[in-house]
Amino acid sequence: MPAYGFAHLRGRRHHPDVLEYLERIQATLDPFHGRFVVHGPPAEVMEGEWPGSMVLIEFPDLATARAWYASPAYQEILPLRADHIDGDLVLVEGVGADYDPRERAAKLRAAHGGSERP
Repeated sequence: MPAYGFAHLRGRRHHPDVLEYLERIQATLDPFHGRFVVHGPPAEVMEGEWPGSMVLIEFPDLATARAWYASPAYQEILPLRADHIDGDLVLVEGVGADYDPRERAAKLRAAHGGSERP
């Protein structure tokens, strides 16, 4: 199952350390087969507010995403970004190609007494 590293970045500054981080991050991803899916364009906000930008990196699975984040190579460059850009980073497992939200709704209904709304 693919997994993703999702970052919500706020208060971006183009500090020289951030530029170095950008120059070096791909080398940390390559051994873990990580690839950028989204990298910082302004979001088209349809509901609510979204200050900042987003980054989405895909990995083969959650264990690999965790290994990348904990790797010495990534931990070495992490302060180059984290010291200059506020943000949040989460690792999350994706869903397979056969995912059906109706099945999830059925499980939630069953867990909450059948016919009542979850």
